[in-house]
Amino acid sequence: MSFNIEIIKDKVLSENYFVLRNITYDLTRKDGEVVRHKREVYDRGNGATILLYNPQKKTVVLVRQFRVATWVNGNADGRLIETCAGLLDDDEPEACIRKEAVEETGYQVDDVRKVFELYMSPGGVTELVHFFVAEYHDNLRANAGGGVEDEDIDVLEMPFERALAMVKSGEIRDGKAVILLQYLQNAGLMD
Repeated sequence: MSFNIEIIKDKVLSENYFVLRNITYDLTRKDGEVVRHKREVYDRGNGATILLYNPQKKTVVLVRQFRVATWVNGNADGRLIETCAGLLDDDEPEACIRKEAVEETGYQVDDVRKVFELYMSPGGVTELVHFFVAEYHDNLRANAGGGVEDEDIDVLEMPFERALAMVKSGEIRDGKAVILLQYLQNAGLMD
């Protein structure tokens, strides 16, 4: 059953970098009662993320970069360890993530496999993230990585078990990274 939604107001609050909208709508519930909601919705476009892994070396490649939102929320230096990721812009998800992998990590991966797509913060953000994994090997290194233009990204190759321990200790708090590390573990790809 779909809900009956009537838009009362849809006002753009900001179009600075992405689009922030204030939406007022009436939702007719299953029991027939109409409830008015006022919400702000942040439209940043859809994205893709990838975890590179090497089952022979038992390692993964993550990145670390400054994220202003984590800094505003109390992360001391604002740097976050995460999976390589980017916005789709006009690209298909696989094309986007192949490009991001080379730019951020320096690896030009061959067999990219999509594992799922998820909304990460559906209460207020429109973004749908496409999740990928790919094996990497030393001979796939095309450059040093580190990002482009205004990015300043550290490339972190580490043992898979260390990455899992960093999730447990709180050193890795990026949802994308945690989900993909657990996916590798649950799928037995690092056994």
